[in-house]
Amino acid sequence: MPQNNLAIAFYNLENLFDTQNDPNIFDDDFTPKGELKWDATRYAKKLNDQSAIIAEIGKEETGTSPVLLGVAEVENKKVLNDLITTEALKNLNYAFVHHNSPDERGIDTALLYKKDHFEVLESRSYSLHLETAEGLRDFTRDILYVHGKLKDVPVYILVNHWPSRREGLEESNPKRILAAKRNREILQEIQAKDPEARIIIMGDFNDDPQSVAVRDHLVSTDFYNPMIFLLTRYAGSLTHRGDWYLFDQIILSPNWMKAYENPLEYVKSAIFNPAHLAEAAGKYKGNPLRTYAGDNYLGGPSDHFPVYTIFKTEPN
Repeated sequence: MPQNNLAIAFYNLENLFDTQNDPNIFDDDFTPKGELKWDATRYAKKLNDQSAIIAEIGKEETGTSPVLLGVAEVENKKVLNDLITTEALKNLNYAFVHHNSPDERGIDTALLYKKDHFEVLESRSYSLHLETAEGLRDFTRDILYVHGKLKDVPVYILVNHWPSRREGLEESNPKRILAAKRNREILQEIQAKDPEARIIIMGDFNDDPQSVAVRDHLVSTDFYNPMIFLLTRYAGSLTHRGDWYLFDQIILSPNWMKAYENPLEYVKSAIFNPAHLAEAAGKYKGNPLRTYAGDNYLGGPSDHFPVYTIFKTEPN
């Protein structure tokens, strides 16, 4: 029954920047005088559109919005605070965990959580050390670690945004393999302290479930990736040149699957892709309705669809 279900989700928010210039990052385009003419009106529209979407993720199965939501491509605490205080979210009791990362574009990951469902016990960020071909430090997003209690059950969450494929799939693949190995190091730390740890690894991996870095270096026999069944020729969480991809994933330790004496039992995973999140007509019909295509403002919420997972809780 919906009242005994809860949703955990992940959403890449496609460059959720405020309109202020931060001299420490490359955010000049996202200012009123920048290339993208990013102003208060466009910012408010994006916040309102995204918050309305967040409020609906998993609602059909649970009756409410996600209790946990990992996000990527957020600039700072201000945009997160602006997001959770929008009309659609302000009464849903959200707070967030965020640590600044060294990414040169200034985009970070974060975790939104409902304070009446989740208690944060500790959080920190783990850096990923990458180098350019010239041997210089290649600054990228940290991995966000959050340990807390979900419905009084201890849970560990890693929120990721792996290096992109911009320089080419094969050229960038070693960076994502390193990101996968960094996650495995963190998992070893967690499991050394808590062998029965309930773990969620979520994020935009810039790789599909069957890609080498995810399949061979992150999801070993001790983890389960339910997203592997969601990617088809006709569906995914994002598109590129007419092809669907499922870079956005929620990966689980197997104890979520136990069919008995399980206070939080896995039920299903899905892509949240109702029609109003997509292009309505034309060549790109059905694709996520993005905010920008290059420098062209489209006014959509994001170039990614959210993904989510439903869990069944034991009745009180």
